[in-house]
Amino acid sequence: MTHSVSFNDKAFLAAGLGALLFGASSFRQASAQGATEPIWPTKEWQTSSPEEQGIDSRELAKLVDFGATGSLDSLLVVRHGRIVTEAYYAPYTACIPHAVFSTVKAVTSTLIAIASKDGLLDSPSHRVLDFFDRRNIANVDHRKEAITVQTLLNMTSGLDWKQPPGGWPESMFEMERSPDWVKFVLDRPMASAPGDVFYYSNGNGHLLSAIVTKLSGMSALEYANAKLFCPLGINGVSWVHDPQGISNGGRGLYLQPRDMAKIGYLWLRKGAWEDKQLFASDWIDKMIQATVDPQMPGEPELRYSNLFWILSDKHVYAAAGYHDQVIMVFPELDIVAVTTGRDNHPLSKLAEYILASVKLDKALTFETAGASLLAKRIRDVSTEKPNAVGVAPGIAATISGKVYRFPPNAISVKSLSLILTDQQPRYDMEIYSKDETKSGPRLAGPIGLDGRYRKGEPTYLYESSICGVNAVKGTWQDDHTFVIDRLILGEGQPATRWFLTFDGGKLNIRTALEDGHEISVDSEMGS
Repeated sequence: MTHSVSFNDKAFLAAGLGALLFGASSFRQASAQGATEPIWPTKEWQTSSPEEQGIDSRELAKLVDFGATGSLDSLLVVRHGRIVTEAYYAPYTACIPHAVFSTVKAVTSTLIAIASKDGLLDSPSHRVLDFFDRRNIANVDHRKEAITVQTLLNMTSGLDWKQPPGGWPESMFEMERSPDWVKFVLDRPMASAPGDVFYYSNGNGHLLSAIVTKLSGMSALEYANAKLFCPLGINGVSWVHDPQGISNGGRGLYLQPRDMAKIGYLWLRKGAWEDKQLFASDWIDKMIQATVDPQMPGEPELRYSNLFWILSDKHVYAAAGYHDQVIMVFPELDIVAVTTGRDNHPLSKLAEYILASVKLDKALTFETAGASLLAKRIRDVSTEKPNAVGVAPGIAATISGKVYRFPPNAISVKSLSLILTDQQPRYDMEIYSKDETKSGPRLAGPIGLDGRYRKGEPTYLYESSICGVNAVKGTWQDDHTFVIDRLILGEGQPATRWFLTFDGGKLNIRTALEDGHEISVDSEMGS
């Protein structure tokens, strides 16, 4: 299924938060809106200044600065149903869908909650193998028979799985290379009895997505469109699926930050949206009483339940994905915070910045200096700074327009051509296909030569409807070496840097992989 997505820039907003002070040591639903009806952002979000909501703009400016040093792509905070701070870090912009990685697990959990409310699922204690054909499942024993929907939700299914948080997701990649993902997960041997040990696993999330399909007769994307996204006013969603058409329950969902905030606001309102109860409120009540200890290094206070992370000491719960894709909910403060990014930071760090900004449970006196500071910080992070344009070396004219072809290699580049002497510098690159019988994708677009990225058209990746926006800039390091920086906006990955060294009729590409290993690739003779 292909969805059209608009990539027009939106103006960024400078607004703010308000606050309720923490009281008892247990979670409580915020009561700040007791005298008024909740605001529902189905059609559009309302905005507010921070001070109107009891929040210090100076503290929010520190949060925006944290995002700049921490490789965030976006930052959004909602209080009492109003956006109070919103920043997009250049070259990322508001309307580009973002891969939310494991944040999708909490969306999958929400679909299970909706299926329970709709009467499709009788109980989270329902045994998982009841939904599948036991005759085709390997390694069935009494422990595998005891796996329930709830143990999948708590990451305590007991299935053997190698995917430590922050570590190499070996089993996840094995699953995604297999012809039948669901069978791959179900066939895994048991490493422990269900309920005993926390094993982080995209396989658990994918089984839950398959169960949604078994219960509803629809893919998780179709069910979400009908029961979750459409009621919230979320449109044009893309979600990767397996070879059988089952939506990836562990990752592969693309959302805009404002839509992520809507989902967080639904959680904050315990499943209520306008005049409907999309799922039972006790789903959240039970989740925030989490007792599963994932034993996360550096964050011993973290607990896990229903595919959510819970910071009990800070009275916060969150859906969190790789590289700072986060929807964080502060029930007592009536706050939802959203980040997307390209690096990993502790959930507790983001929570501390939000908590530091909360000052009173009533409006603060407006301070022009604080408001100006926050607005300047947001403006600064949303604007790329140009560099002085130097004189291109003579070789730029020699290599412009040449097509350099490469044998199969670790970075999958098949051919590359650069135009660097035109009024509109640009590149054209072909990628090797994963399927040797098919042509690979072709990437083409502009190159910024002034220190600023230039964005191309959306690129459809993985032979699916998933969009990535290529942003590229380049500079001459010396008379023979051109350095390219490339971001795929919305993919949640750091920029890649290629050093292109031209020597006679050949081109050498040198780059470092994310794990630090350096790759060097030589072309054949240029044409």
